[in-house]
Amino acid sequence: MAKKSRMDTGKLGAWAFLVGIILAVVFAFVTYGTWLPWTLVVIGLVVGLLNITEGEVSPFLMAGTILVIVAAFGADVMGTIMYLQNILNNIMMLFVPATIIVALKSVFTMARN
Repeated sequence: MAKKSRMDTGKLGAWAFLVGIILAVVFAFVTYGTWLPWTLVVIGLVVGLLNITEGEVSPFLMAGTILVIVAAFGADVMGTIMYLQNILNNIMMLFVPATIIVALKSVFTMARN
């Protein structure tokens, strides 16, 4: 069986990211069960593991951290606009695990060197 190349895992990570964003936006407007948060967390883990290369770690961590902070504050401030608050909370459920995984990968890389 042939090994998967970086291109194949990159495509999977890119698709996971796109699907995660679409789910985060679409399910802000409908009710859902407890499966959506877990789905977004798993997709975030896949994005963090497969989609971010060594050269992208620093920009991703900066952008991911800012996005999580702004989404958290934005969800609090925009609480009166329920759909916007839901979108921001869903985006946080996607980006928090991805950012944690990339940060851990970065720390392990620094520790190894």
